[in-house]
Amino acid sequence: MKKALISWSSGKDSAWTLHLLRQYGEYEIAGLLTTMNAAFDRVAMHSTRRELLEAQAAAAGLPLRTVPLPWPCSNEQYEAAMREACAQAVADGIEVIAFGDLFLEDVRRYREEKLAGTGLTPVFPLWGMETRSLVREMLADGMKARIVCVDPRKLPRDFAGRDLDETLLDAMPPEVDPCAERGEFHTAAWAGPMFRHPIPVEGGEIVERDGFVFADVRLASSSQ
Repeated sequence: MKKALISWSSGKDSAWTLHLLRQYGEYEIAGLLTTMNAAFDRVAMHSTRRELLEAQAAAAGLPLRTVPLPWPCSNEQYEAAMREACAQAVADGIEVIAFGDLFLEDVRRYREEKLAGTGLTPVFPLWGMETRSLVREMLADGMKARIVCVDPRKLPRDFAGRDLDETLLDAMPPEVDPCAERGEFHTAAWAGPMFRHPIPVEGGEIVERDGFVFADVRLASSSQ
């Protein structure tokens, strides 16, 4: 059985990718791979705190591999960091990386091109799924995810900091993809069938930075 890493953003789609791969039983899931903004020690783009990321890995029962990225980070710096991470994964016997991409052909092509010749095969378990049905399947099966980042050009600011549910989905503008494949929003998953137990979380401040609205989420037991 081939060993696989999950490309883990901390959000709902990567969490669902883990859930599906476990159901399929084709791979041995060897861990979660996450890029981190080294300046803030948070998940790149999602801005999820490390403490919550580590709680996700513990709840999933998997080791966590983090890839530190400088801030700001050029595409060249990102690719260099990922090459190093991929080389280490291959050295550790990893053969597959699973991504939660849904339908953006250019994103998939980029991943395939960058992994060509590395010894790692990209797989896309969610690819081509109808996103309105998919997100409702996630919710019906117990997925809990909080919106931690909003692109205010695509979605109203007041969606930041709210848990994804049917009511929220119905309130989204019709042009917004409900899985946010075009970057309309990002989430942090805190419960679902991929976790052994729900992760207790609480909301923090909501700030606007670099043209995005970020809603801080921390462990409910944390005093930070």
